[in-house]
Amino acid sequence: MDADETAWEQRSAVRVVPPVQPRKLAKVPFVELADGRLQGVVSSGSDIERVYVSSIAAGTLALSCSTNNNRPCGGLYGHACKHINALAAEAVVQYGLDRVARYLRIEVPPGGSLMDQVNGPVERTPAAVVFSRFLRHLAYLEVPDSADPLAELHWFPATGAVR
Repeated sequence: MDADETAWEQRSAVRVVPPVQPRKLAKVPFVELADGRLQGVVSSGSDIERVYVSSIAAGTLALSCSTNNNRPCGGLYGHACKHINALAAEAVVQYGLDRVARYLRIEVPPGGSLMDQVNGPVERTPAAVVFSRFLRHLAYLEVPDSADPLAELHWFPATGAVR
């Protein structure tokens, strides 16, 4: 093992995949492909203090949308609500259509739309996990820039150390 590789493995930073395109965070401040779902936080169109946690399950394409305190979205009945549509659109901007479609295990024909292929059932999922991840994400934005490791992340192995 040479010195450059050793230094690389001992870093406390994880490589961040850059977005496919820059995106605005006002409407959909948090989007992720995690826990077998495309999920994220979407701002309400009518109340500045309300946010929705929306998701599309991979494979089944089950849809879920509720406020951060688990009140169901009024627009999610038989088809995707505007929050899920906004989430999917921002996921395509963030990760690219191919990656999102592959994660959800759907095929999008050339020139087609991701949401044209999504027709799963409504399946309520708890919003707390996604919303707490979003809040944690916001907390990291307040940490000053530094190359030093974050104490609360010390238990993560160095990048590349686990093979």
